[in-house]
Order: sequence, then C-alpha cells, then structure tokens
Amino acid sequence: MGRVLRLVVAAALVAAACGEAGPLDGVGELSARWLQGASEGQEPPGIVAAVDPDGLAPASGVVWFNEGIEGEVVGDADEVVAGVWARRGGSRFVQASPREIAAALPTIRFPSRVPPEIRWITSQLVFDEVSGGLDVDTSAAFGFWLVEPYTASEGRSMVLRVGQAPADVPPVRSDVTPILVPEGVTMLWTEGGLRYELFCRATVPEDHCLEVARSTVPLVELGGTS
Repeated sequence: MGRVLRLVVAAALVAAACGEAGPLDGVGELSARWLQGASEGQEPPGIVAAVDPDGLAPASGVVWFNEGIEGEVVGDADEVVAGVWARRGGSRFVQASPREIAAALPTIRFPSRVPPEIRWITSQLVFDEVSGGLDVDTSAAFGFWLVEPYTASEGRSMVLRVGQAPADVPPVRSDVTPILVPEGVTMLWTEGGLRYELFCRATVPEDHCLEVARSTVPLVELGGTS
C-alpha cells in the first residue's frame, strides 16, 4: 500500500476513533424536498434470483430509490451540481438520482454485485454548505437497504461514501484495504481521482463486503443512468 493511501487509511481510523462522521451519518437523512412521490405505489422488489458462487447477486436487480426523481437535472457536471443544490432542504445530503450523480462525478464507479438480501439503494450528493459545491471528503453517498428506505434505520446494512482522492494519488485502482470499525468493517480504496469507503455492518460477512468493493463498474452502466 503506497504512502499516500496509508495516510488516507490513517485519517479514516482517526475519524472513527473520535466518533466523527460515523459510517451511517447523513446517509439516512431525507431532505425536505425528497422525491415528491417518486416512490409512491412502488412495491418492494422480489427476491433476487441470480446468486453467484460467491453468494452475491447482481446490483442491477435492486431498486434505485431515487430513479426518476422529480425535477431531475440534466446537463454537465456544473449544471447538475448547481441544480441539485438548488432543490436542497435542510440537509447537505441531498437526494439525487444515479444519473445525476454519474454526471456530477464522471469517473464514479459503483458495485456491480451486492448481498442478495439487499433490496433498495438510496443515493445522495453531499454539499459544502458554504460554497454550494460538492463536499471534498464526501461528495456522494449510497445506502444499501434490506427494507424500504427510511422506514427503519437498522434496515440499512451497508453505506458507500465517495470523496475526492488526494491530488498525488495515482488514478489507477488501488488495492482494497479492510479496516475494522465500530459496528463492522470499512473497505477503503481509490480510483479515478476518487476515494471510496464502503462500510458494512457486522451482519455482512467480511468476504462479501470485500467482493462487493472489488466488483465496481462505471455507475453509468447500472440501472437508472442510461
């Protein structure tokens, strides 16, 4: 593991030890203008049938909670960031569609495989409240839910946070580094100028969490972004 990535890991460990920016903070929040009924009448997805030998299932079989969000912004990265910021409510974690996130962060990747019990994925862009631009440490956040999102906090078993990697970190994908944290494990890696932190509760087997982290593909290849 390179020196820069070791520093990133160390910073994450310090934050976890101090209780700052816990792995579930913010990702479970609903902004005041969330969805405006985008999920009305949407039934929970059925059992994901295709489970591979590693015990994981395709992420394409999971419901994206913010797909088809009302007022979805279309444009380049600057236009999307400004448009999503304009519809914020009381939180800097603003509900955003996977298409908006892919536009705002063109190099972002997302797991192509998930534990088969995952039924929903929530997605948010995260802002610096002073500048109105994306937060450097956490620019996007995703929740992986066993139940309909926001109906029970314990229903969220995994959280993926994506931020900006240090400028001197190579763009090629780094190795995935597991770090034990309170309540579970966090997988850390960098790629394409971004830093990824995948938190998995202790109920998710560590080998599954690692394989989920290793399975990333461009977000634009997954449902809701084409």
